[in-house]
Amino acid sequence: MTSLASLEFLPYLEAGQIPESPYQGKMGAYAIFDRDRTLQYVGFSRDIYLSLKQHLTRKPDLCHWVKLQTVDRPSRTVLEAMRQAWITEHGSVPLGNGEEETLWSQAIDAKTQITAEEEAAYEAADDAGRIKVLKQLARRVEAEVKADLEQRGVTMALRFDPKLKEQGLLTLK
Repeated sequence: MTSLASLEFLPYLEAGQIPESPYQGKMGAYAIFDRDRTLQYVGFSRDIYLSLKQHLTRKPDLCHWVKLQTVDRPSRTVLEAMRQAWITEHGSVPLGNGEEETLWSQAIDAKTQITAEEEAAYEAADDAGRIKVLKQLARRVEAEVKADLEQRGVTMALRFDPKLKEQGLLTLK
């Protein structure tokens, strides 16, 4: 197993895009660093490229550098061991693997950003109306996320799952 310190820092974005190579379709472990190269999150994935896209939409301000180790055979045990070894090597649990883990690993919950006006409309509505309120809320939060990504320099197209918006959730399709 390769140590985290021995791996090369790779830029998260190149010309506003996550480079497809060396990530797309590759499985392995990866570590995400902020602008100052401070470790923020360690994860593993069956498709590192797709995971990096999800993390970028959730935490655009903290995704500046990445280190990765690919594996040829899928083995959750091996990948979990790599992740744990890197966290141990780091000396402390990064926020993204600790108290902020859901912010890194789960769909964006637009309901956490509901305004009093939206909440009143939601409470007053029937089931169909509530879905409509949640979709509008999700679209508002999506616009804010996309504005943050644009400010971060992201130019790649990102499409959120329209079905999950009915639940007030945002995750890439």
